[in-house]
Amino acid sequence: MPSHEPVDAPALHPETLAVTLGRPAHEPGASMNVPVHLTSTYVADGEFGYGRFGNPSWTAFEQTLAALEGGPDASCVAFGSGMAAIAAVLDLVPTGGVVVAPRHSYTGTVSQLDDRAASGRLGVRYVDITDTAAVVAACEGAAMLWFESPTNPALELADIPALVVGAHAHGALVAVDNTFATPLLQRPLENGADLVVHSATKYISGHSDVVMGAVVAADPAFTAKLTATRTLTGAIPSALETFLALRGLRTLAVRLDRAQLNAQELVRRLAGHPALEEVRYPGFGAIVSIVVRGGAEPAEQLAASTRLWVHATSLGGVESTLERRRRWAAEAPTIPEGLVRLSVGIEHVDDLAADLLQALDALR
Repeated sequence: MPSHEPVDAPALHPETLAVTLGRPAHEPGASMNVPVHLTSTYVADGEFGYGRFGNPSWTAFEQTLAALEGGPDASCVAFGSGMAAIAAVLDLVPTGGVVVAPRHSYTGTVSQLDDRAASGRLGVRYVDITDTAAVVAACEGAAMLWFESPTNPALELADIPALVVGAHAHGALVAVDNTFATPLLQRPLENGADLVVHSATKYISGHSDVVMGAVVAADPAFTAKLTATRTLTGAIPSALETFLALRGLRTLAVRLDRAQLNAQELVRRLAGHPALEEVRYPGFGAIVSIVVRGGAEPAEQLAASTRLWVHATSLGGVESTLERRRRWAAEAPTIPEGLVRLSVGIEHVDDLAADLLQALDALR
């Protein structure tokens, strides 16, 4: 069972916690990792009553991510996808409640909000997340403030501490999607946020072979509600995918370090390229958005002309991917037609730059 806790765990760095937590006790002959528990059924009167209620593989992952995001008082609930995690958090909003959210957000989040608003389940107020005063004002009478920072794919930054204080002053819960930054670059619970959401499909697992989500809550009452939602809806992760996500989490620090350095160097090399109107980078992380001159057609041509960069819709893997985001109907109309989101991987930066630059040069 995942019971091992390092000595003086709170004093350890996050990079160390990611490697050491969620492991079996260090006993002679014990396995180094919690094994994949492929079972639907448990003998009665134990820790888990049924496969939909719990799994030791989930527990190991949840302990580790909770410690990274929020320390000893936080707790985590793993879900079968990032969308399932988002849905479970939105289910915390009472019927008829209002959610304040950025106009530029992950399209899956926007689609869920719009769908619930269309059915009368909740109300939505879309805001420019960079306008802190306007966002706080919009929280009056709202049940929840939901936001990303950086936003997907505009890469806008939110003033997390100020938004948390302002939203709480209006009685609104605060949920932050931390998928892009990961707990190694920012921890919203430390700024007072109530809930942190991850698409563990992305940087947490990091190898483009897992679909999974997670929510970390500061209050055990939220954890209980989220767990109940997961149990009732069956939005559970598989034991194998949870094992893989935890294995990916072990190397998050080294993967993110390399990818972030690559992103920063690419931003430097792309600056001023005549085929680009704009290079957007928030200063941290491994996501870069570029705006190609001429709109949709040259942006699509760029995406089809790279040899190393993979044209794909996901992100956060060890491989570099790119995509024109307005090719999706759900993307906000205020996102430029020529915006291409780059998910920078861990390949050699010279190879990444050469491939991207040859594709951009061909547009001139």
